[in-house]
This record gives sequence, structure tokens and C-alpha cells, in this order.
Amino acid sequence: MIWTPHATVATIVERNGQYLLVEETVDGRTVLNQPAGHIEKNELIVDAAVRETLEETGWVVELTALTGIYNFISPDGITYFRFCFAANAIELMPDAELDEGIIGPVWLNQAQLEQRKSQWRSPMVALCIEDFAAGKRFPLEILRESLP
Repeated sequence: MIWTPHATVATIVERNGQYLLVEETVDGRTVLNQPAGHIEKNELIVDAAVRETLEETGWVVELTALTGIYNFISPDGITYFRFCFAANAIELMPDAELDEGIIGPVWLNQAQLEQRKSQWRSPMVALCIEDFAAGKRFPLEILRESLP
């Protein structure tokens, strides 16, 4: 069997003590996640993070730092590598068409997020926010990317 890990991105957008999250339907269940998704073929990691945030929330963001790189093995055995970024919300695009399965963006503070723990899509939701809240920031220049 060939091992095929999934390379993904996520953003942590914080404003006035609230975090931008996404409500989405996965396998008939409503879950919460950061704006996140897969890196596409021939796409820079940073471009994927900006694109996924727009596609899932309607928000244009500016990445400010890398907060961490995470490894998660899902219950069905899929390995995910997540590059998580801190970002500033720049502009809401009210006419943005959101990805299929997305219910919409929500802004939640830490207490509200904890109250909805049973809806977290994966443990990475909490890990990324914990690292952001702890001030973990790595310069974007730590990523050395090039396309053909």
C-alpha cells in the first residue's frame, strides 16, 4: 500500500478576542474548524492558506506568521500535515461563493469554542489556537517555496 499523506493549510484569524472559524457539514455532522483545506498541485503553501480562507469564509486575509506545523492521524488512518498561519482579516467579500459543505463563518471566543468542543473537526482545532494564544509565531520566510 502506498502512503499518501495530505498536505493542508489553516489560518488563525483573531479579532477582539474572537476567532474566525468555519461551520461545515462533514458526513452529515456539523463541525467546527479553522478555515482550512488542501494544498493544490503547483500551489504555494501561503497561497493555499489565503485561498482556503476566502473559499470557506468569504474573508480576504493577510498572513503574518507561521504558528506551527502539525501532524494528525485521523481515526480512519489518514495522515494530515497542517501548516497553520496567523492572519489578519482584511476584507469581507459578501458575494464570495463558499465551498460545498460550508455552512458559514462564525466568530467565537475561547469560552464559546470550548462549549462546542464536541463539534471540533479534529484535535488540531485546539492545538492551533493554543499555540496562537501562547504567542507562537515564526516568520513566513521560514518557508522556502518554489514552483517549476
